[in-house]
Amino acid sequence: MNVLGIETSCDETAAAVVAEGRVVLSSAVFSQVVLHRPHGGVVPEIASRQHVEHLPRILDKALAQSGLEWTQLQAVAVTYGPGLASSLLVGLSAAKALALRLDIPLIGINHLEAHLYSVFLARDARSYESACPLLALIVSGGHTCLVRVDAPGQYRRLGQTIDDAAGEAFDKGAKLLGLEYPGGPVIDRIGALGDAACIAFPRTRVLMANFTGGLSPALCFSFSGLKTSLLYYLRDHPEAVHEPILQDVAAGYQEAIVDVLVRGAQRALKREKVQSLVVAGGVSLNRRLRARLLDMAASLNVSVLLPEPSYCADNAAMVAGLAGIGQGITGEACWSLDACPSLDIGG
Repeated sequence: MNVLGIETSCDETAAAVVAEGRVVLSSAVFSQVVLHRPHGGVVPEIASRQHVEHLPRILDKALAQSGLEWTQLQAVAVTYGPGLASSLLVGLSAAKALALRLDIPLIGINHLEAHLYSVFLARDARSYESACPLLALIVSGGHTCLVRVDAPGQYRRLGQTIDDAAGEAFDKGAKLLGLEYPGGPVIDRIGALGDAACIAFPRTRVLMANFTGGLSPALCFSFSGLKTSLLYYLRDHPEAVHEPILQDVAAGYQEAIVDVLVRGAQRALKREKVQSLVVAGGVSLNRRLRARLLDMAASLNVSVLLPEPSYCADNAAMVAGLAGIGQGITGEACWSLDACPSLDIGG
């Protein structure tokens, strides 16, 4: 089945065509990073306007790259949440219109489930079914959570952040350090040149269950205290925003975020006793996080499944791919779908 995927949940305008859930025929993405950089983060109004302006061109580009005609598409899949409401509405409206015009099925896709599926788009990846049961660590600019997956579509959320997501922690830390947005890539680059043990930033553990919505505190994350610690450190050491000290600060700050994520994943792996760990989302590109997770998983005899770099950030190939294996909302329910900014996974 040839599925056209549309992704407009935040600040990437994306479209892709995927055959049989695994063969990526095209993937086109327009990134708005340059437009949001002066503001230090995503501005919803700018994001939605850019989607309106660029989505038609991105759709044409994705179809042209695929080598198919509009009449050869067999379904349209679209992200309906979570994300920015105004951005989601642009993609959802376009998908409904296209599906009606082409007289083909519409499929609603959960953005977090799509990120999880992104690891199975790799050419040499196992099938989704054969990798289950598995543990998924989803880390992005807006989400950080641990999810047990017993089969495609069967999710159980084990833990999540109670404040900032890991990506937000990187962005806010970079802003305090006077670095550009987005913060994750620049801290990754600068931190690689520093000594992570030079400055000991705190590793916050969640201890009280009333903060976790019934989830296990041991499998939940918190990063807001880390950001505050960096703020106080820079207040007392204003010279730290300049190299070479900046490299050590970035390395120490990054190590604290990575430490919290790795320890949470390790506790979950020991508790759930699964043999595969999926790491997905934009933060999965972080080199230090990848290295630490690979070492930790090897010590537990667990395999780590990582997306190809082009599928780590928001993209439409993961949306079309997930729909292509029969996941998502289908049938009459799709036509009444609305944007769901706070849509969860396994909740």
